[in-house]
Amino acid sequence: MSYTDTFIRVAVDCPVETGIIPVSARLHPPVHVIQYELLSGAPYTYTHEELLYEVHVRHKEIPDQERAEHKEEIWTELFSKSHPCLRASMLPKRYGWGIHYNHEGKIALYGKESPEYDHFTSGRVSCVRQLNAMRNKK
Repeated sequence: MSYTDTFIRVAVDCPVETGIIPVSARLHPPVHVIQYELLSGAPYTYTHEELLYEVHVRHKEIPDQERAEHKEEIWTELFSKSHPCLRASMLPKRYGWGIHYNHEGKIALYGKESPEYDHFTSGRVSCVRQLNAMRNKK
């Protein structure tokens, strides 16, 4: 599912009050770390589908040459099954990052403590729909 003009607020049961940079001691970084690296390094560059694809090829460590030669096949196989939206990502659930989709569906992250987060969640921006991230516990 891809959103436009939408802001995903930090989960109500998020354990932090500011955006925390996720880190991992694992050899292969988990999905949320790759999501953070991509979105923080290039705000409003990726749509949800583009982000899913880029996270997938990096997480699976698909070599650049294979990516170039088989992009369409990798894309088709990846999207042959459904994927959760970013409301289920650990970034807004556990690490304190709000997620904004602009009018083109391009995504940026904003820490819960940031002026931008306050701007989007203040209710003064009527053209942006607000959603909560999914809770950590039911």
